[in-house]
Amino acid sequence: MLLLRCPLLLLLLPLSSRPQKLPTRDEELFQMQIRDKAFFHDSSVIPDGAEISSYLFRDTPKRYFFVVEEDNTPLAVTVTPCDAPLEWKLSVQELPEEASGEGSGEPEPLEQQKQQITNEEGTELFSYKGNDVEYFVSSSSPSGLYQLDLLSTEKDTHFKVYATTTPESDQPYPELPYDPRIDVTSLGRTTVTLAWKPSPTASLLKQPIQYCIVINKEHNFKSLCAVEAKLSSDDAFMMAPKPGLDFSPFDFALFGFPSDNNSGRERGFLKSSSKFGRQQSSKPRVDLHKVCIGNKNIFTVSDLKPDTQYYFDMFAVNTNTNMSTAYVGTFARTKEEAKQKTVELKDGKVTDVFIKRKGAKFLRFAPVSSHQKVTFSVHSCLGAVQIQVRRDGKLLLSQNVEGVRQFQLRGKAKAKYLIRLKGSKKGASMLKILATTRPNKQSFPSLPEDTRIKAFDKLRTCSSVTVAWLGTQERNKFCIYKREVDDNYNEEQKKREQNQCLGPDTRKKSEKVLCKYFHSQNIQKAVTTETIKGLQPGKSYLLDVYVIGHGGHSVKYQTKLVKTRKFC
Repeated sequence: MLLLRCPLLLLLLPLSSRPQKLPTRDEELFQMQIRDKAFFHDSSVIPDGAEISSYLFRDTPKRYFFVVEEDNTPLAVTVTPCDAPLEWKLSVQELPEEASGEGSGEPEPLEQQKQQITNEEGTELFSYKGNDVEYFVSSSSPSGLYQLDLLSTEKDTHFKVYATTTPESDQPYPELPYDPRIDVTSLGRTTVTLAWKPSPTASLLKQPIQYCIVINKEHNFKSLCAVEAKLSSDDAFMMAPKPGLDFSPFDFALFGFPSDNNSGRERGFLKSSSKFGRQQSSKPRVDLHKVCIGNKNIFTVSDLKPDTQYYFDMFAVNTNTNMSTAYVGTFARTKEEAKQKTVELKDGKVTDVFIKRKGAKFLRFAPVSSHQKVTFSVHSCLGAVQIQVRRDGKLLLSQNVEGVRQFQLRGKAKAKYLIRLKGSKKGASMLKILATTRPNKQSFPSLPEDTRIKAFDKLRTCSSVTVAWLGTQERNKFCIYKREVDDNYNEEQKKREQNQCLGPDTRKKSEKVLCKYFHSQNIQKAVTTETIKGLQPGKSYLLDVYVIGHGGHSVKYQTKLVKTRKFC
């Protein structure tokens, strides 16, 4: 193949001061020539046993040549469209006697030779139209000049061509297993696990094969070339020169074509060069991802979106030749998010809510009667929570809540309220919530801004401590409880005592000190003190103050650790 004598060489190649030497199947020379891929970019000659990458302008046909010198020669031709469908045709015509090189005398003029060969249609062997990777394979082909004609009617595009007269020994493309499908073995809300059978090229022939997975939301891909064209798509074709001009490898890199020098590297989103003053498009990149995973044949794709359809393609890549074969792609829809159970709130009744760390809960309040106002009372017992209230889809409230908060919103006839409670990032949250359309219905007692308990060090004795806390203008009932703890009791243990949802009913009767009513119309004087007696010398105690509202619900002040004097 490709052993052209001098007259035909002049016919096929552009005029130049120094004619190019065509590759032959002389292995030493062949290996030397295919290392310089730039040689084939500007040539109309297809080398034997090497894949070439080239381009087509829309509605501008392109023709390639190669010669088969002997009859009954095996032949295989593969055409890979990249980002647009192609029309291509393979035909053959007899070599003219002048091309044999056996005659003598001056060669015929170039124009006369061109007419003699290229004006003949030749015999059509195969034709195809589409975007599949398509093959022509023959175990016994006649000698002659073979022509490959290609056309893109859709848009400017690039493609790959591979031809060989030794298909049995070359085998540059990885072979597919007997079942080339990709199986979806596990499906979750954000993950999909894929499995496939290994390529015999790896398992039997022991050639180096790696698998590359492609994930997108649009469609399956027929070739890795199509994937790379999509990844590198931009407005570069708008700057392409007119047909007929020569191209260098540098031009190909700027036109958005994948560079052969980078073909073996791992690619994410390809970035076109912006050097030498070429302005690149700022269009957003397509939602397409490629990851190469070595020779594994099972892989879990993660970080997907719930309830979304994805397309998965698998390509076996021969790392020696960098040529690839596509498995049969598949698609799958991730599972839906688990539907949140919505808790119904009843007018005037307290509901306990537990929220996992970083979790959320949804509640619904639908008043049965018309109302002018609606009140939401929230008691965050453990950790801060975020509350959002929507009325018929419209956001009315978004606040962070610690302790006790009350929100009053304007009502609306037949309105429905959706409450979203979001937990803390630090840990689980517990809270009580009450919704009511009756303005005087208050289940939680009012609290001062400062809920700390203050101990007076100078008033400490061996058997008593004196403490004080703030009250409000409302008359409420306050109950004090004490509990002896070890001397090594620390702040970390104290934090565990801060669940304000635990009321006096969870305490032992022996821990109760006293209960009393207290309030003051002057908020500046709403302070009460109490001396706790009957304590042991040198002992540590936890003190808790509970304020109990009219509905019987309690709120605990911040726990206080005190210690009696050891010597008096």
